[in-house]
Amino acid sequence: MDSIRWGILGTGAIAHAFSEGLSFTPDAKLTAVGSRRMETAQKFGDKYDIPNRHDSYEALATDPDIDVIYIATPHMFHRDNAILCLTHGKAVLCEKAFTINAAEAAEVISLAREKRLFLMEAMWTRFQPLVVKLRKMLQDGLIGDVRMMTADLGFKFDFDPKSRIFDPALGGGALLDIGIYPLAMAYMIFGAPEKIKSMAILGSTGVDEQETIILGYSGGEIATLYASTQVHTPKEVILIGTKGRIRLHAPIYRPTGMTIQLTDEEDQHLDSGLEGNGYNYEAAEVMNCMRSGQLESAIMPLDETLEIMRTMDALRNQWGFAYPNE
Repeated sequence: MDSIRWGILGTGAIAHAFSEGLSFTPDAKLTAVGSRRMETAQKFGDKYDIPNRHDSYEALATDPDIDVIYIATPHMFHRDNAILCLTHGKAVLCEKAFTINAAEAAEVISLAREKRLFLMEAMWTRFQPLVVKLRKMLQDGLIGDVRMMTADLGFKFDFDPKSRIFDPALGGGALLDIGIYPLAMAYMIFGAPEKIKSMAILGSTGVDEQETIILGYSGGEIATLYASTQVHTPKEVILIGTKGRIRLHAPIYRPTGMTIQLTDEEDQHLDSGLEGNGYNYEAAEVMNCMRSGQLESAIMPLDETLEIMRTMDALRNQWGFAYPNE
């Protein structure tokens, strides 16, 4: 494939950010956009010079001029949107959180594997230059055995019971929207936890607005994670090993720098090395995988996406919180 043709499903803020990211990826061709209204699709298409504009998601999914579809809708609709695209033979990059729960995630993954189509959760943090360097440093044992980590992400959102953040019907809550970043970081560092402890504050609409999560591992490692829609947090990651520490500077989802503190040595500072807005890196991963015939990414594998969703299910079960129709 000389270039890979993209379709965008949804026209919200994240769809704009991803479309801008594609402009930094020379071998990506933004070919189509689908919205629930033609007026919105036309406006979005005009902004990014997209030739094919559709007034329904089904019309986008059946467009013969696209190879892969980026799903940019709220979490509650990811399962149906992904199944629609996969059913019509399109590869899929689906925004996080991948679905509402593990049962939905398993259904989507099963369909992609049955149809032998590429599928990946859009965990863009995994592909940021500093995070790629971090994995190599840990693999090389730069700070020894990593024993502890802390990670957080929080924003002070203005309360609106009908907004995506606070409405349970739209998959609201801190965990699925922003808590997934610290959680996915812990999975990248330590893998699946053996023990899960947590506490959450449920707001007036019933969704989680603030939580603390402690994950324990078979080797004795501990991860402490925080997420909030009530306050701004540092938005950082700190890894503590037997030979030193690494701090990923805010924001956790697209680190701007890294500080390495080795025992009895001067601190080392690295900048982000970022090109583009950061979304281009996950797009490049999708295209590299598709060109090489891979059906999933080794960096963000589907089994890990499913395990993360199972952990989030376990957390919400501890809080006594379920989404409508679960």
